[in-house]
Amino acid sequence: MRVYVPLTLSGLAEAHRAGELGAGPLVAYAVTPALREWYRSDDMEELEYAALNRAALASLRLLAADAGAARRRVVVAADVPDAAAEPGPDRGTDPAALGEVLVAGPLPLAKAAAVHVDSADAEADVSAAAEALAAADGGDDDARFVVDGADDHELLWYATQELPNLV
Repeated sequence: MRVYVPLTLSGLAEAHRAGELGAGPLVAYAVTPALREWYRSDDMEELEYAALNRAALASLRLLAADAGAARRRVVVAADVPDAAAEPGPDRGTDPAALGEVLVAGPLPLAKAAAVHVDSADAEADVSAAAEALAAADGGDDDARFVVDGADDHELLWYATQELPNLV
């Protein structure tokens, strides 16, 4: 199963030093039955892109919680056995929980298929989105517009061999 693990650049640097993504369980995103139902597609590539976007939103939440982190969303894509990823805690209709899974850790970086990171030109929009996230969660439409502005930036794809240059 392909999972998408949200991080920050500092979290990616830590994982690179340690050679693994945390001790677990790790919050990640994948193509789950709930995500399939929400997205209503049978195209696996589209569904995986939706899971990647869910992880990008979770990365934005990590940035909102860490004012000192570089304002770039980071998602690590990795392949794990299906049994290693269990559905996340039931949070009812919480849209942030769509596609959420818990991955038994640690997850060696050697299992990573790719790393997705915002380009430097996205930093201003990502920073604004991180600051507006709490208001958007509270129902503020203007803040929601700002948060959605981060999605205008596609995450760039990096091979795992490029990790030393990213961190």
